[in-house]
Amino acid sequence: MSPTPSTASTGPAATGPRTQESPLRVAVASFIGNTIELYDFFIYGMAAALVLDDVFFPNLSPLNATLASFSTYAVAFLARPIGSIVFGHFGDRVGRKSVLVASLLLMGLSTALVGLLPGYATLGSWAPVLLVLLRFLQGIGIGGEWGGAVLLAVEHAPRGRRGLYAAFPQLGPPVGFSAATGVFWLMSASLDEAAFAGWGWRVPFLLSFLLVAVGLVVRLKISETPVFARSVAERAASRAPLTELVRRHPRELLLGAGAMAIVYTLFYASMTYGLSYTTASLGVPRNTMLALSLVACLFLATAIWLSATRSDTDGRRKLVLTGCGLAAVWALLLFPLLDTGRPVVMAVAMGGALFCVGVISGPMGAYLPELFPARVRYSGASLSYNLGGVLGGAVSPLVVPRLQSGFGSASVGWYVCAMAVVSLLCVRALPETKERELV
Repeated sequence: MSPTPSTASTGPAATGPRTQESPLRVAVASFIGNTIELYDFFIYGMAAALVLDDVFFPNLSPLNATLASFSTYAVAFLARPIGSIVFGHFGDRVGRKSVLVASLLLMGLSTALVGLLPGYATLGSWAPVLLVLLRFLQGIGIGGEWGGAVLLAVEHAPRGRRGLYAAFPQLGPPVGFSAATGVFWLMSASLDEAAFAGWGWRVPFLLSFLLVAVGLVVRLKISETPVFARSVAERAASRAPLTELVRRHPRELLLGAGAMAIVYTLFYASMTYGLSYTTASLGVPRNTMLALSLVACLFLATAIWLSATRSDTDGRRKLVLTGCGLAAVWALLLFPLLDTGRPVVMAVAMGGALFCVGVISGPMGAYLPELFPARVRYSGASLSYNLGGVLGGAVSPLVVPRLQSGFGSASVGWYVCAMAVVSLLCVRALPETKERELV
């Protein structure tokens, strides 16, 4: 990746006919690539909830092993803003497409190597150290993924339909999570406990070798966005995107991050920690919870599609505000419903939580990019999205287990409710953007 716009202008970004590529084709390609990267990211959360504590932290007490396992989960969220800065810089300077290829390679190979990593019994203390390193690299890779994927869709889309086309990459999380859950469920259902703990959990990680090859084929066939191509042709690319972003757009950056915080908080509480809590504390069978997770993902995908497409007419801000309000209420119901231990009620609890997540995250595929000009759009959208991940995805794994252990599951609901209120206030301070030109 060359750091100079003049070099980029001789590549795909500057080609004429290719920039008229079908927006739908680009949106589908963005969906496929994002799904693969999110599959890679989510299988780690599944493993952290089900098996990593025993494999990499066998000498700790159950609570401390769970905390250590989820701390490695949180490491990626701390790394994501770094990935946003690095990939965002080149995405705003060189182009969206080449950066997405690099992020896919980093994410996919880091994930696959987790499947090859020996446990504590073989490597001793080096095993968790290397696990943290690979999780950190995962975070760097995913930090550059989302911004580029939604920009490919949004910057190819016609005005008035950006929410629709951005819905495609936004469906990556539920489909990626469903794929991760389905593979873990298959391995868990077909193997006994010893085989699953010994090698079965590694299979979902090793599948990443195949998926990254598929993703590369898809991404190498799409063209650069016409918005970035125009920016290059006019020599309007920023020399220092991060510096310009922080100096000229700090309000949008911070409020966008705050708006995203509840998405990560509620998803973690209901799906990642919820999976660990219900299997370890309530004694619900692992296969039952994995099956319920698949059902919940249907609610997430439905809400994303409905809210994203509806945002083209009703506006992004209105729908995100509605989702934050729903999340604040549902947070207080989540754990009382889970505590019943009844599968149907638990499915409602998890499905309702993910429906709230979907209502908020659906419009975000268009909303965050529209907050920033083309010169810093990759950096701005990506960094705000992933700073929200720090607030919701890195802090929650450290706070939620301690709250539940010390004050009961109801305290977790109040914590999630408070985060929903914070996000709601941030969105109220942001403008509506659906009528903005992408310049």
